[in-house]
Amino acid sequence: MALRKEVEAAVSPPIPSTSSLERDENYEFYKQHQGLEYTAEEGKRVLRKIDIRLIPLLFLIYMLQYLDKNSINFASVYGLKEGTHLKGQQYSWLSSIFYFGYLIAQWPAGLALQKLPVGKFLAITTLIWGGLLMTTPACYNFAGIAINRFLLGMVEAVVTPGFVLMTGMWYKSEEQPLRLEAWYCTNGIATMFGGLIGYAVGHITTGLPRWMYVFLIFGAFSMAVGAIALVFLPDLPSTAKFLSERERAIAVDRVAINRQGVKNSQFKWYQVRQAAQDPKTWLLFIMAIGAQVPNSALTSFTSIIVGTFGFDTLGTQYLQIPGGAVQFITLLLGGYIATKFDGRFHSRFACMIFACTVCIIGSGLLVGLPDTNKWGRLVALWLCYFQGLGFSMSLTIVSSNIAGYTKKQVTGALLFTGYCVGNIIGPQTFKSTEAPGYHSAYIAMLAGYAVKLVAIVALYVYMYLENKRRDRKAMDGQEIEAEGVENGMLDKTEIDNKGFRYVL
Repeated sequence: MALRKEVEAAVSPPIPSTSSLERDENYEFYKQHQGLEYTAEEGKRVLRKIDIRLIPLLFLIYMLQYLDKNSINFASVYGLKEGTHLKGQQYSWLSSIFYFGYLIAQWPAGLALQKLPVGKFLAITTLIWGGLLMTTPACYNFAGIAINRFLLGMVEAVVTPGFVLMTGMWYKSEEQPLRLEAWYCTNGIATMFGGLIGYAVGHITTGLPRWMYVFLIFGAFSMAVGAIALVFLPDLPSTAKFLSERERAIAVDRVAINRQGVKNSQFKWYQVRQAAQDPKTWLLFIMAIGAQVPNSALTSFTSIIVGTFGFDTLGTQYLQIPGGAVQFITLLLGGYIATKFDGRFHSRFACMIFACTVCIIGSGLLVGLPDTNKWGRLVALWLCYFQGLGFSMSLTIVSSNIAGYTKKQVTGALLFTGYCVGNIIGPQTFKSTEAPGYHSAYIAMLAGYAVKLVAIVALYVYMYLENKRRDRKAMDGQEIEAEGVENGMLDKTEIDNKGFRYVL
């Protein structure tokens, strides 16, 4: 570490005459402490403190947002449709309407994440959506619950993009896959935990209608965690109160090597234009659509699908638990592999391609197996839970491979626009006229995964060839690295920063 500092100080280019607004918010702090020497053990100690403070909070918040947005899945078998007088395709529209809200709020949410303190903004939105969820039992018709779901989607739009940005702000590129999966794996835990709560709710025989308890329980948990996060979730490495001055300097220096900077609140239109012209942006957009068209089968319609296989009401709840376990294990294992073999075997793309291939097999079995083979179809559905690994790894492409803070949040916003489009389309493939077979929905799942796989391979080839092209032009590796770090702290994009290399 000390050797890297000496080399960096020796070859570091002079500071360009950029205004303070154009530079990273941590730039002056970084320059004040540039040349700071610290041991590998000190760096690990700071990393442990960051992990202890951030990961438990991100873990809880992400688990709750997954439970909250999919609460209608668990409530659907306990009288939600009857209690809110839903008919025909209206239940499908409740899933789509959530993502209309998510889509509309995506761009304002991205701008807010750039302008406002990230930690506090995330905590406040957690409090708000918990309160919204607790008002759901007051809805007695389609219009009321549709508005409730729309507003919930708007508020939750900040969570995943905000967490992706935070992962890039606090962790080195090689550390990001495991940390990102540490909070993203809660999708699997939420599926298991939600199934258990759903099973427990099924045994309530007095008081309110059972479907209402799902929203009240999940909403109360969200408000409690939001209040805790408001106190303890930090905003920036350079201002984190749980770190000493020296530890803050180490925290900033650790992520400077990513050549992406930390955060910049100045919105830059040239970075917007560059994002719109970048092939990576649109390949990520296509990947997100392909991944999320099948998503409704694994979220809002899971209880209904399992019921069509011939299992009873309680079975529709506890038989979701193995699917959640598959998702949880694959996400953590994939994150470990991508981190362990970072820089070797192109591990991130290997994980994405493998996960997508398994999903194609699972959805293909759902299309091809006869209706009488209920256990085979159930296992096929569980195989589709590999989907989470592929999508979460695409988020690390944004956190590790997109530089320039405006460009990063715009690319993320476009990715999540694709995410919304896929989730709006997906529920509409479950046509009430096809119940209980839903054959067209399973075909749509297979098509979505196939499109996603093609986009993954195209993105890999593009980034691999670009790395090779830059390597051929590079003259001095140490000088390029130092210039890349400096340009990153000056909020240069990965296109403009010739010292940048894509992490595959």
